[in-house]
Amino acid sequence: MKKLKEIGVAVLGYGTVGAGVVETLLKNGDLLAERLGFRMVLKGVADVDVTTDRGVALDPSLLTTDGSALLSREDVDVVVELIGGTGVAKTFILQALEKGKPVVTANKKLLAEYGGELHRVADEHHTEILFEAAVGGGIPIIKALREGLCANHIESIYGILNGTCNYILTRMEEEKLPFEEVLLAAQNAGYAEAEPSLDIDGYDTAHKAAVLASLAYGQPIPLEKVTVRGIRGMSSLDIDYASEMEYRIKLLAILRGGADDIEVSVQPTLVAHNHPLAAVSGVFNAVQVQGDIVGTTLYYGRGAGRAATASAVVADMADAGLNLLAGGRRRDLSGVSAAKILPLREPGAVVARYYLRFSMLDHPGVLARVASVLGGHGIGIDSVIQKERAENMAYVPVIMVTDQAKEKDIADALRDIADMQNVTDQETVRYRIEDFK
Repeated sequence: MKKLKEIGVAVLGYGTVGAGVVETLLKNGDLLAERLGFRMVLKGVADVDVTTDRGVALDPSLLTTDGSALLSREDVDVVVELIGGTGVAKTFILQALEKGKPVVTANKKLLAEYGGELHRVADEHHTEILFEAAVGGGIPIIKALREGLCANHIESIYGILNGTCNYILTRMEEEKLPFEEVLLAAQNAGYAEAEPSLDIDGYDTAHKAAVLASLAYGQPIPLEKVTVRGIRGMSSLDIDYASEMEYRIKLLAILRGGADDIEVSVQPTLVAHNHPLAAVSGVFNAVQVQGDIVGTTLYYGRGAGRAATASAVVADMADAGLNLLAGGRRRDLSGVSAAKILPLREPGAVVARYYLRFSMLDHPGVLARVASVLGGHGIGIDSVIQKERAENMAYVPVIMVTDQAKEKDIADALRDIADMQNVTDQETVRYRIEDFK
């Protein structure tokens, strides 16, 4: 039997995903070799902790605490970075790229903040970065944008990209539970970190949105200019009211490309019950992409976790090995392909419909005064729902759905309403309604 060529692999980071990658290589190494025509050989695994049992039957001689020495070895062809963060992970990636070695990573934060620099170094040294696992776990959305949809202008991308937030919103709706209780349950179940800010404040989703936008629109996306709003402190009242109106609230990454600018935002959004994204529940993720040629495509699956993410990482390792043996590399489309760099759309210029929940004082004429202010800012009202006032409350919940309006006009109107006397005693709740047009 002909001996297969070998590609040496170094894994940096032996946490949840790193252990999943090693386990996948040990379990399905023969299957991969049969399909690829070469064998991926694990040359070593580096981590600061090489003593904790990860539940993987790995030869201890392959473990090391010296990541720099491991990735520099002559028998290492592909470097897999699964450390996370923007510190030592960036150092190791740059070191590998400068040696002309392809890098596979799941590090969305690093890519979102330093992707332009990393891709530039990769180009200079005629190598590549592969990052399927950085967005959507096991969902092949990066490959879809890079390859399957390359003939399309990407008109829009809508994504549920954070399983923690989707789990929280799903349980709040289905079990009528308050936010804090469900967050605690998510932490106990391992779906949310002990310090959950990155997830519930929307920044994990924003990192992923920036990565997708750079691919879709061929330019770096300044993370500080992305509008980000998370689900922290969301009231179950709004989830219930939205459901009564046949909407479901989802934390959406919203990317829309125009002729003159690009919208990139992350925010809780009302999605109609009959839309496919509304049916995405629990820890699952989904991404809808609209191309000018292909139309609408939808990608669904587990967006995180050891096995799903490891699957995407190993697929990138396979691609890197195939490219090496073919004597080439994938042409990188990340942040360098736009003929014209477009600015990010100012938040105030975004046009959408809005869900507004007012806590109006129970006095005659209050509703008319609020409607008058909205009208004065050019905001039409599509529907009004007035709920019954509870006995222990001084205010009446009033839900308004607006016609299409600019975000700036909505914000200005709500500011004027808040300044009015004897109208409301709480901040008005505002969420975008997405019509996917």
